[in-house]
Amino acid sequence: MDNSENPPIRVVGRVKWFDPVKGFGFVVAETGGPDILLHANVLRNFGQSSISDTVHIVLMAQSTARGVQAVEVLEITADETISSTPLVEVGDPSQVDGVLSALQPARVKWFDQAKGFGFANLFGNSADVFLHIEVLRRSGLTDLQPGEALALRTVSGKRGLMATDVKPWESAVEH
Repeated sequence: MDNSENPPIRVVGRVKWFDPVKGFGFVVAETGGPDILLHANVLRNFGQSSISDTVHIVLMAQSTARGVQAVEVLEITADETISSTPLVEVGDPSQVDGVLSALQPARVKWFDQAKGFGFANLFGNSADVFLHIEVLRRSGLTDLQPGEALALRTVSGKRGLMATDVKPWESAVEH
């Protein structure tokens, strides 16, 4: 099919829902119109394997014979309405031993969505970094896959390093 008559357009919207198991979800444009199919491959090309519902997203979409589909994700902004309650493990920030780090490249060691946590390793460091599901949600994610590349901001807590911010891995080199 020749899509030259339907060039991609920039769309700003919110994720209606996304199911990483099914490999797709839908986005609702701020300007209205039909739901936009967001395929897992398009999301992976942006550097993420999952995305939370209601997250703000900017993408390029194209009208096809099967409907409107995302062809490229340009930006994802976490939902500011998600609770920013400090994690129990961190507690009062004044009691944390370290200070927030710069974004650093890392790889997911494992993550169990049902348990709500997992671990990653910073590049060049074998020490585990604790990843909590609430930190992922605040960052616009719902799940992580082993080996997935990320950028993490960490803090040294009572039990070791903990992620306080999770971004696509490219963010570590941009900052």
